[in-house]
Amino acid sequence: MTIAAILKHKGAAVASVTPSDTIATLAHTLHERRIGAVLVLDAAGTLLGIVSERDIVANLARHGAATLDLTAAQLMTTGLHTATRATTIPQAMALMTERRVRHLPVVEDGRLLGLVSIGDVVKAHADLQAQEVDSLKAYVAGC
Repeated sequence: MTIAAILKHKGAAVASVTPSDTIATLAHTLHERRIGAVLVLDAAGTLLGIVSERDIVANLARHGAATLDLTAAQLMTTGLHTATRATTIPQAMALMTERRVRHLPVVEDGRLLGLVSIGDVVKAHADLQAQEVDSLKAYVAGC
């Protein structure tokens, strides 16, 4: 199973903000959509970075309420780890674990195709294991 299967199920829509949006606005987006991160895109839709709840909390701990006046561009993580549609679920899990990230933008040929979260990947992994168990049960029952 690959990332393409996750995107086929969940779709390609992603929550995003502009580089000039404030962290207060960004936090409102996270809360409204009940998500843990948003991508930062320029006017042309080019992926510039990502801001997560973890980024906001860490900056609040260091700098207090002034964090809310920062822009997405000032707080975003750049140099993102990304996946492609061909990335397998085990590869995605390994990358997320190794890099300690919870979200992977899906990018091919410089185009953003979607975003997968650790929850998406874990669910896909569990579904894959359930299919394997069902196949083994059917095989044993047929013998």
